[in-house]
Amino acid sequence: MDTNLQRISPLWETFPAREAQPARPRAAEGNVFRDVFQAVIDNLRESEDEVSRKEYLLSTGQLDNPAELSMALYKAEASMSLFVQLREKALSAYSELSRINL
Repeated sequence: MDTNLQRISPLWETFPAREAQPARPRAAEGNVFRDVFQAVIDNLRESEDEVSRKEYLLSTGQLDNPAELSMALYKAEASMSLFVQLREKALSAYSELSRINL
């Protein structure tokens, strides 16, 4: 029996990385809404990336504490919920503003 088994090397570093977004200057008037929405979207992307990373580590046996995956999943779920609520509020506000007669 051949006992020359090789350990699976981590592939996480080979996954395509998202390009870092350049830091934006402080929001000028009228851009605050866009900046808040962008921050929520960035948070959502980061939390989903973290879930993907934890799932990969768990599937390759490199994650020592499986509870970390559960916490990452909960954070991603909370981020998605915040995003959906913010979107619904924005659509509701737009709908109200479009009904105003000038």
